[in-house]
Amino acid sequence: MNRSTLLGGLAFATALALVGCTDSGAPSEPTDAGPGETYQVRVAALPIAETGAIWAALDAGIFEEHGIELEILPAQGGAQAIPALVAGDIDFAIGQPMGPFRAALGGEEVRILSNYANSLASGDGDVNSVVASAASGITSWADLSGKTVSVNSLGAAGDLTIRAAVEADGGDPSTIEFVAVAFPDVPAQIEAGTIDAAWVPDPFRGMVVGAGGTDLGGPYQATIPGLTVLTNFTLQSVIDEQPEMVAAWTEALAAALEYAASNEDAVRAAIATNLDIPEEAAAGIVLPEFTADLSNAGLEDLVALAMEYAYFETEPDLATIVVQ
Repeated sequence: MNRSTLLGGLAFATALALVGCTDSGAPSEPTDAGPGETYQVRVAALPIAETGAIWAALDAGIFEEHGIELEILPAQGGAQAIPALVAGDIDFAIGQPMGPFRAALGGEEVRILSNYANSLASGDGDVNSVVASAASGITSWADLSGKTVSVNSLGAAGDLTIRAAVEADGGDPSTIEFVAVAFPDVPAQIEAGTIDAAWVPDPFRGMVVGAGGTDLGGPYQATIPGLTVLTNFTLQSVIDEQPEMVAAWTEALAAALEYAASNEDAVRAAIATNLDIPEEAAAGIVLPEFTADLSNAGLEDLVALAMEYAYFETEPDLATIVVQ
């Protein structure tokens, strides 16, 4: 069965839009196989360029080499994947760390197992940007004051770092109206004028800019350079009940990210296939730093910024949440 992600068919309005395909075509059930056996793993990941690392590694047979039969389920964001984790519909999720932070503060035993990708600490472009319509007149961070700005998931790193960037530029972040819009829907919403600006990764950033929009730059670079883009997380119950599967998945994902970091052409080819975009468009996408290492992920800085902007009443306990 074709593993390509069909963007137009995803139902992102639900708490978690999950549309999965496997090579067998049959629903997979979690297993607790012994050493040398195969584990059926269900992971939620966003249909964005960063998932190219998993798609490319899957094509290269890396997950198979590690005994992982992988089912990738598209999701809108990390926070939206957590109900599916709790319900047992997925085993792992790839998403922003703010979702696990909030879930842990709400009583869920969500655990970050590893990093997945870091943003770029410097350079002309980053892996995500705030883009604005030409009609909006927005040309600076401060210009976002009083505007309607979309992010894929409210209360996460996107709107948090945008607030900080706007304030640092002399604007008033309290006047911004943030709305949740799934990444694939952003170009149409920008064109329709229902939003003034949006926080998006590629390829959706390129679509907006290519249509005449303005790219303000990356709010991560403006606030926490090199901040993690996505992390790999699960529940403590999964760790306790299926430790061999968790170990196999974590090892396989680390190998997949190492492969992606050294095989950019394969990642871009996988992006073009799975996101159904032209190869020349995939060639222009800014890729993140693919890595399982959390040591330079900026989690402590992210928590500090979230506390500064009152995103949390209580500080998340990283010592408990992160179990790398």
